Amino acid sequence: MYPNSNRLIIFDADGTIIDAFSAIEETFARHSMAIGDLESFQKRHKFFKYLGGLKEFPLNIKKQLGKKSRQQVIATLTEIYREEAQFYEGFAPLIKQLIADKNIKVGLVTRNISNEPQITMAKLFARHDIDIADLDYFAHVPIRASKADFFKAASAQFAINPALSFACGDEHKDYASALAAGMHPFIASYGFEDYQRLSKKFEIPLALISQTPLELCARVRHALDLPQE
Repeated sequence: MYPNSNRLIIFDADGTIIDAFSAIEETFARHSMAIGDLESFQKRHKFFKYLGGLKEFPLNIKKQLGKKSRQQVIATLTEIYREEAQFYEGFAPLIKQLIADKNIKVGLVTRNISNEPQITMAKLFARHDIDIADLDYFAHVPIRASKADFFKAASAQFAINPALSFACGDEHKDYASALAAGMHPFIASYGFEDYQRLSKKFEIPLALISQTPLELCARVRHALDLPQE
């Protein structure tokens, strides 16, 4: 049915590989706004994540009104991603290890909201000594599009059995998209949604949730039969 036995792994960027919260927090600070703490951020509905809690909301909404204001915030966020944002611990060596294995295809599927996100990702990855051109697949997903369609496209492009395909994300929609594409999900609870929200509200199996970046890296290596570092 499939012409090869290669495996595929696709990563989300923000909140899975990249410490997006710190980048957002710094962006807000430079525009005299506050995002609140990580615990509160993780519990908010997606629409309100960038507006803060009750304490931060009034000033934040005022600062973000108007096209020019939003553009200025995104410009700052773009600069911080490209020049300062960091990978979570363990991901740089993991991605290098995956890229080096010729039987594994590696992809990045992201909704990153910076200006020219592919350039942003290229600069950020380069600071971690990774050439994004060495990835086998890259896609920037529009806000209203489904990641599942891009997961399926990657599997089809490389003629890889979905049963040998994996997707790593940090939100319940990443989990749903992986299942919709027939892929095995790895879910992180240190990014945009916390452990309780993922496991209780969205009933994601506990066995699929990693609570730290290093735990997720170890799970990926074990599933793909790679040496642990």
